[in-house]
Amino acid sequence: MNRHPAHGDGTPDGAGADARAAHAAPLLRDEVDGIVAAWRAQRPDLDVEPLHVLSRISRLARHLDRARRAAFASHGLESWEFDVLSALRRQGPPYQMTPGALLRATLVTSGTMTNRIDRLAAAGLVRRQPDPRDKRGVLVTLTDQGMAKADDALADLLGRERNLLAALDDGERRVLAGLLRALLAPFDAAPAE
Repeated sequence: MNRHPAHGDGTPDGAGADARAAHAAPLLRDEVDGIVAAWRAQRPDLDVEPLHVLSRISRLARHLDRARRAAFASHGLESWEFDVLSALRRQGPPYQMTPGALLRATLVTSGTMTNRIDRLAAAGLVRRQPDPRDKRGVLVTLTDQGMAKADDALADLLGRERNLLAALDDGERRVLAGLLRALLAPFDAAPAE
């Protein structure tokens, strides 16, 4: 048998790598496998295949929510505070948005956004300024303190998110991101209810 020098198993570069990885890796099981098996036993008349994907997404969302809350709490922020601060921070200088643009960016109601801006302004994280283009309008501007909190919390969050994805290599993360994008894009394109 003519063995390939890189693999010593007769496979050309890259060929058979998936088979070797699948053979070498133990069969992974998670809580969803048990849930699906139980539903299949109790309701064999139903196609429970969507649970394989969507129950895992739901469970991962809970882990991500915990990581997000922990990252923000370690910087004295709540999730909603980070959402507003990060929306302003992503704008770039001068880090300003109208309240209407902020509520669209964070998907909350006008009354909720007014309350959030009031609380962030009282904490010194944002300030209201007159909008030079609209005499009756205001702009919400990120303060230096607000920017520092947003930047520190984002760095912390990204570290925690990297830990959540640690079981995947770069290529697997790109594939997963593409699949999730294909799943999510139609929902993002649909008009808001």
